[in-house]
Amino acid sequence: MSLQFIGVDPESGQTGSPTAWVDEQTRDIVLQSYMADEATRAECIEKNAPGHDKTIPEGETVIRIPAHMVSILREACDAAERAAVR
Repeated sequence: MSLQFIGVDPESGQTGSPTAWVDEQTRDIVLQSYMADEATRAECIEKNAPGHDKTIPEGETVIRIPAHMVSILREACDAAERAAVR
């Protein structure tokens, strides 16, 4: 695995830093961010995709990405797409 750093939440200071990377081999977007609280997790379960179990599967979680990081996520998506063209 080789991660390409894309960006970090510019408002987070030196700790608690939501961050985005792209795996250069798989082109997956890798995110570190805040764990969603129980109320958010419960609503995600309640409003799950039609036909899916109303659960968060083992090995998955719900995270929150700050809205002001949208441009960093776009950059990660663009980097993943560029990697696919190589």
